[in-house]
Amino acid sequence: MGDWDPALYRRYEDERTRPARDLLARVPNEAPRRVVDLGCGPGNSTELLVARWPQAEVIGVDNSPGMLASARERLPRVSFVQADIAAWQPPEPVDVLYANAALQWVGDHRRLLPRLLAQLAPGGALAVQMPDNLEEPSHRAMREVAARPPFAGALAGAAGERSPILGADAYYALLAPLAASVDVWRTTYHHPMSSPAAIVEWLRGTGLRPFLDRLGSGAARADYLAAYERRIDAAYPAHGDGKRLLAFPRLFIVARAAAQS
Repeated sequence: MGDWDPALYRRYEDERTRPARDLLARVPNEAPRRVVDLGCGPGNSTELLVARWPQAEVIGVDNSPGMLASARERLPRVSFVQADIAAWQPPEPVDVLYANAALQWVGDHRRLLPRLLAQLAPGGALAVQMPDNLEEPSHRAMREVAARPPFAGALAGAAGERSPILGADAYYALLAPLAASVDVWRTTYHHPMSSPAAIVEWLRGTGLRPFLDRLGSGAARADYLAAYERRIDAAYPAHGDGKRLLAFPRLFIVARAAAQS
């Protein structure tokens, strides 16, 4: 995919940051020394970490130059590192490893999450939040439009850039033998949106990117977005106040490493 667009991502920053706050509220560590924000994006989640633990060394990691530039402008005193989080390794063990809406873009979770857990210092916490919305109408419509002429050829493989995540039971079974404790939960947020176009605008910054990047900036892109918006209009009917309610399920995990004996 091309580089991420920080300005587009931030248009719904309050809604995107709400689950980041909910995840952080469940992290029990009181005074961590080293905190890493994996997939930090434009720094909205990193800002929460700095506010909660002002004495900690907080590092943001992302593979997008555009997102990192935005994060550095927002938090000039925080260190940010450009790296692929699928292969990133900390130079020393981390007290809190926090990944908000990032790991759904990284495959092979049965290897990835145990590897991340192993990077924690004794008593450290791995905190993860991931959208769990691939079967929502918003994302089914992306694939359905992509499978139709005239888009099918250009968009073959686009849906595979984001792999389905595991279920809550699978993550618990994966991490429980390796951790002192595992907390897993799923929350569905219902966001009032002003119009079908607003829902499309939200998703252009994230879920639609694999499809739109392949279509470039010409007529095919505009045609795809128009066809997609029509499906969104049908899938999310207006309420009495004119708003469309966008259901957005998310999966949360907080796993703690064993304390040093």
